[in-house]
Amino acid sequence: MPNIRKKQHLGLIGMLLIAVAFTGLQLTAVTGRASPDAKNYLSYALSLSGESREEAGRRAIAYSCDSGQHASLSPVPWTNRKAVGESEEQCVRRLNDSVAYWSRHGNTSGMTAPFANQRFMAIFEARPGYPLFLVPFIAVFGITWGLWLAGLVIALAGSVCVLLTLRAAGASRRAGLAGQALYLALPTGTVAMNPLSDGLSLALGTAVVLGCVLLLRDRPRTDGASGTGGRPGPGAWAAAAGPRTGTVLVTGGLVLMFFVRYSQALLLAAALAGVLLVRAGWLRRKRRQFTPVLRAAGLCAGLTVCIYAGAHLLGWPMGEDSAQDLLTHHYQRPDLPNPWPEFFVQEGVFWSAWLRRQITSPFLPVLLALSAWAMLKRRSVVLPIALAAGAAGLLNQAGHPNLGQLYGYRLIVFLWLLPALAIPLLLDRPARGASPVPAQPEKVGGGQRDGRVGVAQQSREGA
Repeated sequence: MPNIRKKQHLGLIGMLLIAVAFTGLQLTAVTGRASPDAKNYLSYALSLSGESREEAGRRAIAYSCDSGQHASLSPVPWTNRKAVGESEEQCVRRLNDSVAYWSRHGNTSGMTAPFANQRFMAIFEARPGYPLFLVPFIAVFGITWGLWLAGLVIALAGSVCVLLTLRAAGASRRAGLAGQALYLALPTGTVAMNPLSDGLSLALGTAVVLGCVLLLRDRPRTDGASGTGGRPGPGAWAAAAGPRTGTVLVTGGLVLMFFVRYSQALLLAAALAGVLLVRAGWLRRKRRQFTPVLRAAGLCAGLTVCIYAGAHLLGWPMGEDSAQDLLTHHYQRPDLPNPWPEFFVQEGVFWSAWLRRQITSPFLPVLLALSAWAMLKRRSVVLPIALAAGAAGLLNQAGHPNLGQLYGYRLIVFLWLLPALAIPLLLDRPARGASPVPAQPEKVGGGQRDGRVGVAQQSREGA
């Protein structure tokens, strides 16, 4: 028992050390991360905290322009790519002129400041979850430190969910810690720190992934022999949690994602339902237990329908609105009668450029190749779920084929969950099954008994 507790303490200490190291690194860039959309979420949060729409807009502009002075001019995803030579005063003047212009042209209501036309700002009005999450941080710590601390909480929460997911899937402590560190080191950690809704959506997505693993895995033992007894720790919780906890995480995570970024919630639920349905069909064909997988697929499919119906009933922008937004430069030109032919042309242009970039900078392809190797060499319940999460990232990027996002990661960020969840499994040895073999008849009290015993059991009995 002392050895078990010592191992649990080592896992907890490792998790905390990774979190502390990440926090220290993020202190080097407390500001300078604002993108053009950050001011929209910030003005929404300030309005929720009780400030007038005008004051919320003024403070959001002040933060955005100040952040721009600390941002790098290189095309990295957390900058606002400020114009070369634009001073903070010029930035404030430009955005204030934009607010005045759109106020005169009909944008006079809503929680967000009128930084653009009302139809474009409706996209952010349909994402109240992230501004609501920001309110207590801003109220207590102010805008700069509040946004930074909110991003830190989001990033660390997502990393812990990755650790718990791997542990719940049966991975070792070192694999779980590697997954946590990889999540924070990859663009998943960068996007989580940005003052945008993508990070909170990603953290909730990791909770959904954890819930799916709990739904699909075989419930392990939680006694002393399994190494999960003693005081609670990450590994012990992951081992003890059951399907009911998994159902709560999947349902609650997707419901909260609906209010943070409903389009990503819809795509994640649909991707999980599709991959799990295929998995259930494959298991049935192999005459293996498929009922838990089919139930999880049904849960995700039902939530997909609910998310789509909820967004439709609330009148939130849907797929055609997103296409028109792209093709009309944020609705500043007349709508196209049929946007889809031109939209698919843009798809081809974007993905051609994206593939060329992956060839010249093959960091992501290398990680995906390692993930594919892990899927071939390891058998883990987490792999099909990680594959579904990655597919959700690709689908989200496909819904926004904007060349302005070519150098960014935030729209495709769920794809990076695949290497964060798959590659750490390579640190563990391939699991050896019980491989039942026929046992020879054994004399018992003058008689005989037949049966099948596992290889491990035969070894113990022989010893």
